[in-house]
Amino acid sequence: MVTARRAGQDRVPPHPDPAEISLQQVLEALVDPVRRQIVRELHAAGEDLRCGVIDLPVSKSTATHHFNVLREAGLIRQYYVGTSRMNALRRDEVERAFPGLLALVAADTPSGALLSGVGRSV
Repeated sequence: MVTARRAGQDRVPPHPDPAEISLQQVLEALVDPVRRQIVRELHAAGEDLRCGVIDLPVSKSTATHHFNVLREAGLIRQYYVGTSRMNALRRDEVERAFPGLLALVAADTPSGALLSGVGRSV
């Protein structure tokens, strides 16, 4: 017989080890404005949030895709509380690997004005 705790653990999706998180995959995940919005909102909340709490301008299935991309890139950790999928920003791990990156994303505007100018000479 499977216990409730064991059944809940089976539902936790796989997450990359912090040593396996690559800058390329993180930047590819953050190129999309919807995914940057998710990271900004998790950063601002300071706590784990359910998927449905973040108001996104996309369908539920597309939002699921965006959360999966962020998880696979190592930016968020997902787990279940009852039937709710929770999302936690992997602050400490990302900060150790890429110092200052989350602060830059958190300071970005919804239009991407801050990040769109990164790397351009004036």
